[in-house]
Amino acid sequence: MRAAVFARHGGPDVIRVVEDWPEPALEAAGVVVEVEACALNHLDVFVRRGMPGVRTELPHVSGGDVAGRVMAVDGAAGAWSAGDRVLVDPAVMLPNGSQGALGESVQGGLCERIAVSADRLLPIPDGVDTSLAAALPIAFGTAYRMLFTRGRVSAGETVVVLGASGGVGTACVQLAAGAGARVIAVASSQEKLAALRRLGAAECIEARGAEFSAEVWRLTNKRGADVVVDYTGQATWPASIRATRHGGRILTCGATTGFEAITDLRYVWTREHSIIGSDGWAREDLEQLLALVADRRLTPLIDRVVGLSGVAAAEQALEDRAVIGKIIVDPRLA
Repeated sequence: MRAAVFARHGGPDVIRVVEDWPEPALEAAGVVVEVEACALNHLDVFVRRGMPGVRTELPHVSGGDVAGRVMAVDGAAGAWSAGDRVLVDPAVMLPNGSQGALGESVQGGLCERIAVSADRLLPIPDGVDTSLAAALPIAFGTAYRMLFTRGRVSAGETVVVLGASGGVGTACVQLAAGAGARVIAVASSQEKLAALRRLGAAECIEARGAEFSAEVWRLTNKRGADVVVDYTGQATWPASIRATRHGGRILTCGATTGFEAITDLRYVWTREHSIIGSDGWAREDLEQLLALVADRRLTPLIDRVVGLSGVAAAEQALEDRAVIGKIIVDPRLA
């Protein structure tokens, strides 16, 4: 079958589309899914570059956000049937008992068919497009848990979202605005900010790096934000601390510009800040997100849909931050 594969770590140029990738083997209590949509994430870029301390099986197929139709079912796989429309929860349990992710710790979904354990499947509700379902797990699941399960964001609060035009960023903007929060989106161009306004951002700040805290202070009448979402890390963390009000929360789920961020502790103790970390998603987060899409209270923003031959260029666009929302890969396309 066809798959987008890299045999060594490096830039997008290491990705090749092969025609003879091994067919998935149906395992006990498992299913084989025909992949109709696989959303790209920055995780795919990190895996392809090579992640310190993470062993990646080479050659490798990345892609964790998979949606499609059940093709084959093992007898012990429960009530699933061929033809069922399903979303795959990318969280996987590894033999050593630790948790990994589809496309990172094990082979992923940038291919025509994939074998997964039946207990990782969620039904896609009627009326929900497969591409919209595929957009949800890693980016929206991460955003949902960070905002609500961990961050307790509520209606009426002011939420600043950094890196707001990416997958997790647009998810945070849509989810926070949908919950009744006032969203201030920070992104690097007016084109991106215009799209974020359409997604629900009340105010927008064009900024690169740390050039945003003074504007947040102005927009909040020198009060500061109730919540600052910062998964950028090193480059923006000092400004995020300054932009947060007394008693406010700073939420983080990653650090794309570096982990060694400077924290001015004077702000933390005098303003009584809460710094809250969030890691990944839970199955119930994905169930809630599918329900929101089914009820038309959430529509993930799709930047583009490409075939397997477009994966390398799509990942380059992710690295260049030339994407607003999610890129979907449909292996059925050329």
